[in-house]
Amino acid sequence: MSRDSSTTAKRTSPAVYLWAAAVAAIVGFAAVYWTMGPSDNGNGQTANETRRVAAAGTASPAPVEPATTGQTRAQSAADKLNTGHMATFVFKPEPEPLPEVFFQDANGQTLSLADLKGKTILLNVWATWCGPCREEMPALDRLQKQLGGDTFDVVALSVDRGGLQKSQEFLDKIKVESLRLVVDDSSRATTPLKVIGMPTTLLIDSEGREIGRLVGPAEWDSEDAVRLVKAHLP
Repeated sequence: MSRDSSTTAKRTSPAVYLWAAAVAAIVGFAAVYWTMGPSDNGNGQTANETRRVAAAGTASPAPVEPATTGQTRAQSAADKLNTGHMATFVFKPEPEPLPEVFFQDANGQTLSLADLKGKTILLNVWATWCGPCREEMPALDRLQKQLGGDTFDVVALSVDRGGLQKSQEFLDKIKVESLRLVVDDSSRATTPLKVIGMPTTLLIDSEGREIGRLVGPAEWDSEDAVRLVKAHLP
């Protein structure tokens, strides 16, 4: 290397280094701002994220909360009622209209489910030859004594072939005095009501719609049963 070249290099080297350092500083600052700079879209994204989303052609996904429908909330509330002695009570997702069903009252008058509207009804389908039915009758009678009145009734629908007389004689024998007895000695009511075993007990709202049902015997005068019924009084 000649002396002139060496001298030139010595004179120019500091300037070159200063220039290179300045460029590096600018690039470094830009890099820091690009990555850590404040959001420019108002929702917490950084500029880098915004540009990356724009390049992809999609919006940044927003947090998704689990959807809670009215039906889900209703079912959740219902689940708190069918516990203890009511653990086998099955609620409908929504109150369900019932088909027209006919029977006779204690005076031999023909009635239908529509005639029971205006009150919450606990409709117990039973027969005198059904052992579990016989066992739960006193508890149903006590429930009627406790809650029966202007807004609620326990209706005992007997499908016994012996008709009204045999059903009433049985109730008198076990000293059941408060239940509202109705009879369908043809057992035709069991088909539209979808009764596949006895006893079957339907809880019906004041508009004549089924709230839910329990298949099999239950402690109908228990705190669990009283709480469930009270929750559905008009």
